[in-house]
Amino acid sequence: MSALHDLPAHALLAAYRQRTLSPVDVVADVLAHIGRWEPHIQATYLLRPDAALAQARASEARWLRGAPLGALDGVPATIKENIATRGDPMPLGTAATALLSAAADAPPAARLREAGAVVVAKTTMPDYGMLSSGLSSFHPLARNPWDLSKGPGGSSAGAGAAAAAGYGPLHIGTDIGGSLRLPASWCGIFSLKPSLGRIPIDPPYTGRAAGPMTRTVADAALMMQVLSQSDARDSMALPAQDIAWGRFDQGVEHLRGLRIGLLLEAGCGLAVEPEVRAAIEQAARWLEQAGAHIVPMQPFMTQAMLDGMDHFWRMRSYIDLQALPAAQQGKVLPYIRAWADSAAGLSGTAVFHASQQFHLTRLATVRACNAFDYVISPVAPMPAFAAELPSPTDDPLRPLEHIGFTVPFNMSEQPAASVNCGYTTGLHPLPIGLQIAGRRFDDLGVLQLAHAFEQIRPPQRAWPQPPGI
Repeated sequence: MSALHDLPAHALLAAYRQRTLSPVDVVADVLAHIGRWEPHIQATYLLRPDAALAQARASEARWLRGAPLGALDGVPATIKENIATRGDPMPLGTAATALLSAAADAPPAARLREAGAVVVAKTTMPDYGMLSSGLSSFHPLARNPWDLSKGPGGSSAGAGAAAAAGYGPLHIGTDIGGSLRLPASWCGIFSLKPSLGRIPIDPPYTGRAAGPMTRTVADAALMMQVLSQSDARDSMALPAQDIAWGRFDQGVEHLRGLRIGLLLEAGCGLAVEPEVRAAIEQAARWLEQAGAHIVPMQPFMTQAMLDGMDHFWRMRSYIDLQALPAAQQGKVLPYIRAWADSAAGLSGTAVFHASQQFHLTRLATVRACNAFDYVISPVAPMPAFAAELPSPTDDPLRPLEHIGFTVPFNMSEQPAASVNCGYTTGLHPLPIGLQIAGRRFDDLGVLQLAHAFEQIRPPQRAWPQPPGI
């Protein structure tokens, strides 16, 4: 029998329906488990046990009346810190932000509450979400449950760590260049960066998406049913669409005949490490043995594309930081300040040319993927790196060398997921994520392929346990 904190959302909902489990017992168990883990991984912000238990008691009463509020009633969930929740301050991971209470729930938070989910806590992130790390000037350093010397990735750092550690089944993060998929890969969980606008978000921004972070595709599909509902606050939101998210399970036979591109080199950034490459090649063989047609791809990204996006984001951050009082600027992580300040000398012409790389990336990505039903690749060129480092290179002038596989699908607006496909060797084996990207709007298809892959991969290692357990 699995511990309550390890049960998937669909199992909890079935048990609530049958009255064999109470949301109060489940949330109490999750909170106790968080208490054992949290001193070690520091994944949460605004952890409020009394408020969570009050939500659980209200859910229990609804289930006893036979009137659940929605599709997630009583299921524990966490929300990334940069997704506004009414009445709560939103520091954006940095000590430089004024702690003002949010006036309203942002769309993803509103949808979770409307569906009855029990919001146990918010989860941590690095300064302004601009690191693939759990390093923050506001939050304690987040760590990876698989190996406490490693980071969980970012910027959805706390969410990735929380999902792997068993802080309940449902977690939501955000992604503008890989911030869902990178921590998912490094923490061994599942995440979907949906098509741009599939999950309404506020404020919207080019390439920015919210998405589920779960241990299974089934739970992510359940979240998509709720999170994909329309919200007028997102000017980039897709039209409301009745998608049969419950049809994520099409069986292994669904793989037969699929034409899948295999991308093993990003064309920019850091080289793929041998253990990561071997894991992705093995995943491709499993898919091929199940009937898919695997076709090697040539890289379509260039270093100029990656550098251009990097330089544009530097200038955006430089302008934002310059607008802060000097005392507040000094509170931002030195790495982020050095990265942003490097844009000070860029000319208008240089910034314009940098901005064009977003569109060129979009064109190249769509063109390269058009020949395939799906594309698979590494999520990142390396496994999880040292927790104290802001980025794999630890160099503010080479900060994004690890996002060459993930960022193109933000710019092309295509859905892309991370699903665990293997582990490194050594004393503390680390997860390795397989990225699955689909055509624009084919979010359900990506879930279906990822679920089929879950069925053909070998049994997974046991989830990590708190030290001393």
